[in-house]
Amino acid sequence: MSTSGLKAIAPVPTANDFLDIVLSKTQRKTPTVIHKNFKISRIRNFYMRKVKFTQDSFDEKLGAILNEFPMLDELHPFLSSLMNVLYDKNHYKLALGQLRTARHLIDQVAKDYVRLLKFGDSLYRCKQLKKAALGRMATIMKRQKDPLAYLEQVRQHISRLPAIDPNTRTLLICGYPNVGKSSFINKVTRADVDVQPYAFTTKSLFVGHLDYKYLRWQVIDTPGILDHPLEDMNTIEMQSITALAHLKACILYFMDLSEQCGYSVEAQCKLFHSIKPLFTNKPVVLVINKIDVTRLDDLDATNRALVQEIIDTENVQSVQVSCYSEEGVMELKNKACDTLLAHRVDSKMKGSKVNSIVNRIHVAQPKARDELVREPFIPEAVKNRRRYDQNDPDRRRLEKDIEAEEGGAGVYNINLKKNYVLADPEWKMDIMPEIMDGKNIADFIDPDIAEKLETLEREEEKLRAEGFYDGDEDMMDSEDELEAEEAKVALGAKIRSQHTKKSMKHAARLPRTAGLRTLSEMTTELTKVGLDPSRIQERAEMLAKVRTEQRKRKRDDDMDVDGAVGAEGDWMDVDGEDSPSKRVKDNSGAVVTKGKREPRSNRQLTGMRDEAQASKAVKLRNLGQRERNMQARAGESDRHIRVKLPKHLFSGKRKMGKTDRR
Repeated sequence: MSTSGLKAIAPVPTANDFLDIVLSKTQRKTPTVIHKNFKISRIRNFYMRKVKFTQDSFDEKLGAILNEFPMLDELHPFLSSLMNVLYDKNHYKLALGQLRTARHLIDQVAKDYVRLLKFGDSLYRCKQLKKAALGRMATIMKRQKDPLAYLEQVRQHISRLPAIDPNTRTLLICGYPNVGKSSFINKVTRADVDVQPYAFTTKSLFVGHLDYKYLRWQVIDTPGILDHPLEDMNTIEMQSITALAHLKACILYFMDLSEQCGYSVEAQCKLFHSIKPLFTNKPVVLVINKIDVTRLDDLDATNRALVQEIIDTENVQSVQVSCYSEEGVMELKNKACDTLLAHRVDSKMKGSKVNSIVNRIHVAQPKARDELVREPFIPEAVKNRRRYDQNDPDRRRLEKDIEAEEGGAGVYNINLKKNYVLADPEWKMDIMPEIMDGKNIADFIDPDIAEKLETLEREEEKLRAEGFYDGDEDMMDSEDELEAEEAKVALGAKIRSQHTKKSMKHAARLPRTAGLRTLSEMTTELTKVGLDPSRIQERAEMLAKVRTEQRKRKRDDDMDVDGAVGAEGDWMDVDGEDSPSKRVKDNSGAVVTKGKREPRSNRQLTGMRDEAQASKAVKLRNLGQRERNMQARAGESDRHIRVKLPKHLFSGKRKMGKTDRR
């Protein structure tokens, strides 16, 4: 589990915000209207529901907080110790325990008051019990002010922790302050750790990542450590001690032999021996930094002996680097990664899990069946073959040499015919024609082709002589036979159609627009796949022109028919009536279109003496509809009353009293 899993924690509200959230939710989600004249069971249920809902809301919010914050006993030892160093394990557990107790107390309060509400004998008494229950719950939550504030600070700090995976490949950098630890992590990773010329610039753990041998590695920069007892170390130093104690990593112990860090070589060697118990079962690399100022050979005998003592320690390797000039930085990275990989393999080989894997691996080794020595057989031609040497003038000429002589790649064309295996090698370069003497060469590949052709012709002549091709099956003797044959064909088509419909009954149907594609879209898609759409495009344009001409011709024919109708109408005109215009309107003002299937007369005038009487009837009809229109009724039979309860009279919360004077 990495520390990134600790970040998914919702913000913890303060005590007052907690109360506002829960009580406002109760007000919004529960009924708000009650009356003293209601049945007492209804009144009791009304207030019991409010108490239970409030208790459920408190339980839900507190449960979410308790579930999201990690349990220290369930975490990796490194994360558990780190949280103990940063937040004090006892204080952390106490805060969560207080919230757990508060949730239990709220549940008990709700149970007690729900039991009392069952015996409430009036609206006033039930209301007072509900008020007392919510008040006691609020008092309990107000007492959790300090635990909630503390947990919110812990949550904010956890969200800023680096994502450290305790189980992956790790390089851990440690040492005195200002010896070049942060400079090294900035060189080998993309981390951007602040580097300053004073001690304790790094106050917390920083993580960078690098790639080596196609694997992901994490590099952890720890704060500087001073050589004093564990009880006197502050929180900054304890973070480094926690990482050294619990992470399975390769330890990079940095030393500054130039003493520019402010600490002597003797003090740095003494610190190494002080924290050496934390290096148990871990590979250690002693990094001698700032060699651009002072190298190991430049030390005096006393300090050189102290450093050499560390180098001679078991499982300790040394590398000299300079982060300023980048000398030895890549060598240190490669050496540390290789050392850790070898250590991880050795530790796995010593474990018990490797046995289950080794038992499944079996390498077969041949065993001698007698004492006879059987040496491997190597042909003489293989033994005598000389090794290919590009500089040897008598070497075998490869196809690659011929290609270079003929102009190289792109110019040289390999001749495949020279490797043909034929009866006469002179035939290799002969040109093989496709047509010879007016006949296809491929027809004469089979040596028995002429004999087979003659056999086939004899069979055809025999069939023709026997009258095999003179059948009269298609000739019908009478019309009845012809009709029967047609009926048989129609029945077969009908059966096939029904079978097709039945098989397509449950098939997936495509929408109408699924198959619609414009010409430009089809041309673009064909061009993408490497096809030439020019012929399809020309045919589509030709068909479009033909359809346009057909529509135009049909439209002209329709206009001719309308003109003929108009001419016949002129013959039947009545004296005193004007000939009908092109756009005829009815009494309501709508245009009357006259098509082939439209009636010639206006049916709205049926039963009327003339148009004056028809217009008068329309006016009377509109006058009779005016009252219904004012009442928004659909017709004479519309008796629907749409608004029985006007919103402005019945909306809002009602207190105990009358509502008829609003």
